[in-house]
Amino acid sequence: MDLTGRTVVITGAGRGFGRALALQTGRLGARIFLSARSLTAARTVADEVATDSGAKADAFACDLADPASIRAFADGITARADRVDVLINNGARYLEGPDLCDADDDAIADTIASGATGTLLTVKHFLPLLRASDGADVVNLVSSAAEARNHRSQAHPAFYAAKAAQAGFVDILSHRLRPEGIRVISLYPPDFMDGDSLHPTWDHASRTTSDPLTAQSVLDCVLFAIGQPRDCFIRSFHFEQL
Repeated sequence: MDLTGRTVVITGAGRGFGRALALQTGRLGARIFLSARSLTAARTVADEVATDSGAKADAFACDLADPASIRAFADGITARADRVDVLINNGARYLEGPDLCDADDDAIADTIASGATGTLLTVKHFLPLLRASDGADVVNLVSSAAEARNHRSQAHPAFYAAKAAQAGFVDILSHRLRPEGIRVISLYPPDFMDGDSLHPTWDHASRTTSDPLTAQSVLDCVLFAIGQPRDCFIRSFHFEQL
């Protein structure tokens, strides 16, 4: 796949799967804007992208639980780009602990704000740049925790609530943006192997149905979906679980 000439925005790119997305889209020729809560972490990944592939990557600090931070992130990119072709909503706080009392009130509020409100406001503030693209895609890393009666994860109930809200938002968003030619693509993976272990020469043939889901497999789904002709609207990916 060739992303040369395309502008890609990735949230939560300071580590893990977001970092893997930045590296891989850089290898495919994209112009990348990436964010993390820590500007230092974002800059580290941007430097990695430049060293790895030579792709241009700009780093921003963005706290998805803070509306002002999201606006500043969008304004910073608006000053540097005339459009966004792919927006990947990857960032969201994960919260552990199956019991409701396993987390304090601030952690619960932050988890719901970053996963639910953060996604909504990110799309809202990037929508003018998405509309300026000849064919924009909004990709959302949701979670199998958002699926009805999925109780497999040991995540905190606040994480379940955040992802359920995110899923409701992207569902209506897909319906309402389709007439404009903007595709909204959502993935509902279970827990998968950390993207920090992603390797550019990963052997597809080495993976079997008994292996845990890898970051590479999830990334392959993202690239497959955004690589389809514009008449192909893949709304969601759901994954069979062991």
